[in-house]
Amino acid sequence: MMTHDEYLATRRFPALDGVRAVAALLVVVFHYGGPTWTRTNGWIGVHLFFVLSGYLITTLALREEARNGRLSLTDFYIRRAFRILPVYYVVMGVVVVFAYFRGMGLRQSGIVATLPWNVVFLGEYHFMPLYGHSWTLGVEQKFYLVWPLLAFGLGALSFVKRLSLSVGLVAVMLALIPFVQYAGAYSPILIGCTLAIVLHHGKGFAALRVFTRPAVGLLVAATLVTVQIMFKEITAFLHDDGGSITGTGYVLLVALLVPSLVTGRGPLAWTLSLRPMRFVGERSYSLYLVQAVASMAVAGAIPRFATRGTLTAVAVAIVALLAADLLYRWVEVPMIDAGRRIIARRRAKKANPAAEPALATV
Repeated sequence: MMTHDEYLATRRFPALDGVRAVAALLVVVFHYGGPTWTRTNGWIGVHLFFVLSGYLITTLALREEARNGRLSLTDFYIRRAFRILPVYYVVMGVVVVFAYFRGMGLRQSGIVATLPWNVVFLGEYHFMPLYGHSWTLGVEQKFYLVWPLLAFGLGALSFVKRLSLSVGLVAVMLALIPFVQYAGAYSPILIGCTLAIVLHHGKGFAALRVFTRPAVGLLVAATLVTVQIMFKEITAFLHDDGGSITGTGYVLLVALLVPSLVTGRGPLAWTLSLRPMRFVGERSYSLYLVQAVASMAVAGAIPRFATRGTLTAVAVAIVALLAADLLYRWVEVPMIDAGRRIIARRRAKKANPAAEPALATV
């Protein structure tokens, strides 16, 4: 089994890219696969994304804090802005242009009315045509704004205080589900945060170390698949009186699967770390964003794909992945690199504040 020191020394979790690939494809197949694929439950794919977001963001923050004594909130927000915003706005622009040239009518379709809300990441309250699924980004952006301030803004908290904070926020979000729209969307992210806090601490890691065993990971994965196919319409079930309990149970299983994947050991981690899985996972953000435009393009080119079904889902997934690859290469990677350069310059300036750039001569 992996030791705590080995876990802290691990800088890359390739199997988690595979999980992102599965999550993105679940959403696409659910949206465009028709009745045959109802049990793929796209809502579950969203939960997978949320858990991984909370886990990875918090793990990176904890490790930076351990190295430097504190988390730079400015650097954090720069990284998130250059990671999330560029491709989000590029695809939004593509949606507007595509809708215009398809003759949808920007006002009649509701794009003009909903565009301002989506520009400021409030799309969960006003769904934009061809971009309604981006509501999840509104949830994540609010998380990115608030969580670092609460968990790291006041300096390094003790393990007990930080764990109490995350668990307490999970409880609050679950309690608010009947009263506040989308409150339940934050609990999976916070459960991912809680997992990161537990694994970062030596005693916490020891408590969950059994879940690093490949065999235990396979058992958890099998349980997840069973839950996945138990409910034909899990989206509706998640919103009834018992939905929060079932949904939280599923999310906890996802969280308990992560320790077996970050080790990189065993058949499940090996499969999810395969190059094709990592390829899709690395492009999963753009793939998720561009899926609706891809579906319209596919239906326009081949009318039979206007009807949802297995072949339609495959066609949409392929076209969306091709578009996502372009977005990944031309937008995501360059913008992430730009954010890193800005952070590097800020750190270099802090390290040598007396070094001022020379004035350019005319």
